[in-house]
Amino acid sequence: MAGHNPEGVFVKEPGKVWVNGQWRAPNSGRFIELVSPNTEQVVGAVAEADEADMDAAVAAARAAFDHGPWPRMSVAERNEIMKKITAHLQSRASELAKAWTAQMGGLASFAPGMVAGATMQFDQTREVGANFQYVQQRETQAAAAAYLVYEPVGVVASIAPWNGPYGIMASKVANALITGCTVIMKPSPETPLEAYIIAEACEAAGVPAGVVNLVCGHREASDYLVCNPGVDKVSFTGSTVAGKRIASVCGERIARCTLELGGKSAAIVRDDFSAEETAKLMTQTISLLSGQVCAMLSRLIVPRGRQDEIADAIAAEMQKVKIGYSDDPTTQLGPLAMKRQLERVESYIEEGKKTADLVTGGNRPKHLNQGYFIEPTLFKNVDNKSKIAQEEIFGPVLSIIPVDNEEEAIAVANDSNYGLSGSVLTKDAQAAFDVARRIRTGGIGQNGLKVDWGLPFGGYKQSGIGREGGVDGLMAYLEIKAMYMDAPVNAA
Repeated sequence: MAGHNPEGVFVKEPGKVWVNGQWRAPNSGRFIELVSPNTEQVVGAVAEADEADMDAAVAAARAAFDHGPWPRMSVAERNEIMKKITAHLQSRASELAKAWTAQMGGLASFAPGMVAGATMQFDQTREVGANFQYVQQRETQAAAAAYLVYEPVGVVASIAPWNGPYGIMASKVANALITGCTVIMKPSPETPLEAYIIAEACEAAGVPAGVVNLVCGHREASDYLVCNPGVDKVSFTGSTVAGKRIASVCGERIARCTLELGGKSAAIVRDDFSAEETAKLMTQTISLLSGQVCAMLSRLIVPRGRQDEIADAIAAEMQKVKIGYSDDPTTQLGPLAMKRQLERVESYIEEGKKTADLVTGGNRPKHLNQGYFIEPTLFKNVDNKSKIAQEEIFGPVLSIIPVDNEEEAIAVANDSNYGLSGSVLTKDAQAAFDVARRIRTGGIGQNGLKVDWGLPFGGYKQSGIGREGGVDGLMAYLEIKAMYMDAPVNAA
């Protein structure tokens, strides 16, 4: 077997890794097959990096940071090169959209907008970094003049998940590059093609050798990368289980890490929000990316007396959802990303049947005899202590939890190991704000799942460490040096 692309994607060297500015055969001699969630057929293959490839990538990034030009360029010089990266990515929007649909089963109707938004995010991150003041004079009693200098953290291992592979990796690379860091991209083995296109964009833009490297491997090789002492920082988006391992490894050597992990976010319904509005909003939300969103609103906390009314309305909406192949423009709910994810979701549904009332869904669609499809699923009378309420399912499964009053609703929302997102469903903005202030979560919106990637995104508790997006995201790629001078200096 050799590396090859899905239809409509034109990565030039899928069978190679990119290390130190060169496309080279993987040391392992193996390839990772890319399987379509729609057809269960192999649609592509890329090089499988092993431990030797990881070491080579770290060595290249280390040399490029310690001795190369990139960290020593002016921010303006890096910015001009990054503008060329943006232009290249924009020119390959169609490929990026097709890659996402082919690998992850994302809806073709949704893919162009998602790709455009991700490229815009890359460019916005570039602009934030280009306008940041990296040397700031501060008042001090310790010297005649003091300066805070913001310097690149060093070699960054950027590890992206399979659900939003392009936008998440592009954001990590943008933050690293504009601040002067060097990067090892480690995409998910299920969705590596976007990282290949980013690598080709860096190559075309003239990024110096070793500044950006690409190695795609399975869990063992990825763990080996994280353990490499040449890595100064790990930027990881993925499961909480993997995040705990990364945090422990980084803690051993006090390496920096940013972790954007799982969620079990709650939406609280107030009495002024109708059952019909709730049904439409929550059905659209749980169908987004087939429920495979870390910030997904997967717990719906409702007044006990309204539970049946709301459950019936949501079930009616869920039963209207068109389930189908990702390339069908009328499809509203596509497949789960892989077989193991389908089996995981089904196992939670079976667990839910033991502890709650299944209202609708829970089965594979009868009209589809291939692919990793599951119906949108609704449970009611869910105990917040149960597995389906406490553990991240990562599928189109919604749990209704009845409560007696708003105080209990807030307590239930906070009774979770996670704290990534949330929502308050109400017409009253002041009430939404007041309730939201009491929810321990990194982000929360009135009436729906809302995210602006120009603002900080991240979570409380086991939903992660640190933030991505905007100036707060940029800071995670910088170290702060306090400098004390006997006289003011030209600090430009």
